[in-house]
Amino acid sequence: MAQQALAPSALAGSEFPLGLPQSGILTIQPERLFSESAFGQRVEQEIEAEGAVLTAENRRIEAELRAEELELTGRRSEMEPDAFRALADAFDQKVQETRRRQDQKLREINQLGEEARREFISASLPVLQQIMRETGAGAILDHSSVFLSADAADITSLAITRIDEVLGDGAQDEDGEP
Repeated sequence: MAQQALAPSALAGSEFPLGLPQSGILTIQPERLFSESAFGQRVEQEIEAEGAVLTAENRRIEAELRAEELELTGRRSEMEPDAFRALADAFDQKVQETRRRQDQKLREINQLGEEARREFISASLPVLQQIMRETGAGAILDHSSVFLSADAADITSLAITRIDEVLGDGAQDEDGEP
């Protein structure tokens, strides 16, 4: 009799889909959720590509500045000290401004990643809320802040699958449509 109560046929009519944890509290691994989703992987590839472009640009600029510095140093013996100091100061100013511009570009690349994460979380909320409804959960907690939980309470893999179905990689086509 007890085995019949637990038989799959008895659960088939259940209000909760099979395979979902039935827990009041679920956990999720936010970093994994983002990094393993198609959306997160696309963003990471874009950031890596932007970073590679910036790195190549930095190397090119560094080589140009090094050559300019060597040329300026070579002219030092032919110049009046005041004239050389003026050129050296101008060169130093140029180096500092170039460094500020390149640092700003790096901050902008990092900001793109942060904005993409916020966009991802916002777009993922309806999917996560649906999982909460299906499981009867009242909360989803960050897995890293939970002292102890059953592995079954972690919905990260399920959430990744469902979010990928809804968002895909989040890229927009030529018409601005996702």
